[in-house]
Amino acid sequence: MNSTHLSTVDGTDRLCVSERAQCIPSPVLHLRQLPVDISEQEVVALALPFGRVSKLITLRTKNQAFLEMASEEAAVTMVNYYASAPPTIRNQTVFIQYSNHRELKTDNLTNQRALQAINTAAVHSGNMTSADGRGLVPAPSAVLRIIVENLFYPVTLEVLQQIFSKFGSVLKIITFTRNNQFQALLQFSDAVYAQHAKASLDGQNIYNGCCTLRIDFSKLSALNVKYNNDKSRDFTRADLPTGELEPAATAFGVALPPYGAAAFPPTFHQHTGLPVAAVPGSLVSPPRMALQVAPPAVHSVLLVSNLDPERVSPHCLFILFGVYGDVQRVKILFNKKENALVQMSDATQAQLAMSHLNGQRLHGNVIRVTLSKHPVVQLPRGGAGQEEQTLTQDFAGSALHRFKKPGSKNFNNIFPPSATLHLSNIPSSVSEDSLKDLFSARGFSVKAFKFFQKDRKMALLQLASVEEAIEALIALHDHQLDHNQHLRVSFSKSTI
Repeated sequence: MNSTHLSTVDGTDRLCVSERAQCIPSPVLHLRQLPVDISEQEVVALALPFGRVSKLITLRTKNQAFLEMASEEAAVTMVNYYASAPPTIRNQTVFIQYSNHRELKTDNLTNQRALQAINTAAVHSGNMTSADGRGLVPAPSAVLRIIVENLFYPVTLEVLQQIFSKFGSVLKIITFTRNNQFQALLQFSDAVYAQHAKASLDGQNIYNGCCTLRIDFSKLSALNVKYNNDKSRDFTRADLPTGELEPAATAFGVALPPYGAAAFPPTFHQHTGLPVAAVPGSLVSPPRMALQVAPPAVHSVLLVSNLDPERVSPHCLFILFGVYGDVQRVKILFNKKENALVQMSDATQAQLAMSHLNGQRLHGNVIRVTLSKHPVVQLPRGGAGQEEQTLTQDFAGSALHRFKKPGSKNFNNIFPPSATLHLSNIPSSVSEDSLKDLFSARGFSVKAFKFFQKDRKMALLQLASVEEAIEALIALHDHQLDHNQHLRVSFSKSTI
């Protein structure tokens, strides 16, 4: 471990840099391997989708920077997101981790005035909200409008899905031609993914020297896809019809050879992850007979570590991870009860759960969530002891799965853990005081409560911390409120 004293720009404040890979959340983040010529604006741009940046110290000679977010919640969301989608600046991967500093101290007023100007500009441009100064996941829309300029090679819906899914869960895509330009509308599960994809991909070329992406936020809040075919796709609705398609002699104005767009299979740059032409400026030769779109990672099993063996249970992990996908099986390891395996329905759900829950606190411990090498979670054999049988549970047929219904609204309401919970399925007979008492009786500190004006079956309830909200969700999701209605609990992106 290196320990170096480095001064800030004005030399009046000194920061002791003594950082290792930190897993304890902090509002201060440490950024490493930055390009030599990086600007303050570029550093701050990485953080703006997640909230306001309070302070910034750049250490150009070390290719590092420290930034302090307005809240620890914003910092946790940022670290969790970039853990599964590391950012790149000028083809250089940037590493982001928690700092062992809790706050930054600097007297560099010029630097801080510049930072304030960047934050203010971001709020006015719609790139960030400033709700009570706290870092929340904002962005104008989860839907992006994409124009592909200089269309020398055909661009397919599958190519767009592969490129953009590197930044988050893609729910829907609609492609069309307007003003002789190939365009698309693409909806992510969360606006923060759209924000990061736009910041990273706008102006990039899909293939060398052509097929340039121009990306803006759409005014639409969601897409309505009627057919699953070559021009539109709803990845949450496998049951949609294909509809009537005209025989395609061209693809978006580009004539295709008999073997179609398969003549131009994309290969991907080792640093940026973006497709590049196999032979710059020319067609791929010899042509391949099928477009080999790289399949998503096959990992659907997660390894969860640093659990509290005395308090964790398969049901507890099923409820928590079930916020981000349909959990099939959970196994707490018999000889290492601080570790567990959680099997999700597919790789996309596993990625979502990992990006949102890695680094969160559960039962007082900062948990680590990574992809497991196991393809499935094995059930105990017949001769296993009672304790081992109890530590492994199969939830494949559970009625509590949130995403088993095609087109469920739950696909559009996936948010990082937050101190504010969204309550739904509330009977008309249950009052505000009854709900507040329900949470208080379990030891949770209710800070605020509000019924939805247009639908009293839903409400927002704010607790003292994100950790407390996680515990409350586990304890009270599916709690019976009357003889046939059970409370539904999820995380909210709103505050009261």
